[in-house]
Amino acid sequence: MVQIVKAGEEHVEGIVDICTRGNQAAYQHIYTQSYLELVIKEFYNPERILEEVTHSSRDWGGYFAAIENGKVAGACGGGMISDKAGEVYVLYLDPDRRGEGIGTKLLEVLTKQQKEEFGAVEQWVSVQKGNNRGIPFYEARGFHFQREEKGYGSEEAASYVSLRYSRPI
Repeated sequence: MVQIVKAGEEHVEGIVDICTRGNQAAYQHIYTQSYLELVIKEFYNPERILEEVTHSSRDWGGYFAAIENGKVAGACGGGMISDKAGEVYVLYLDPDRRGEGIGTKLLEVLTKQQKEEFGAVEQWVSVQKGNNRGIPFYEARGFHFQREEKGYGSEEAASYVSLRYSRPI
């Protein structure tokens, strides 16, 4: 049975693996391989994940991990983007475990944290245009499309379009 826990140092390797494989599965048909590798190298390296599981704040509430038989099956994290709005920054699953309710459980725990600890009344998420795994997931959980935004950070990133969704919580 899957348990959702606040991630710790012992989960770093599993989170790196899940986020790397989940990112590749979600974006391999959207991003160039070089851009995909750049994103994974920047955001899902062991040093950064270790920092993010050992330090949390209102802006970054830390990682939650879905654990089954001692192994990470999914990971998510988020933070507050305003006084009353939370953001889902990352939510990835083992690509072979989709459809089991793990993502829903992770989102529920993150939402509870944002509501109870930080006072959120709404929640936002960015989903890459063309992400046919993420878009239906968030829409089925009450998120509504608000607007498109161009990527930022590099010339290549600016060529991609992010879809902004929100929901009341």
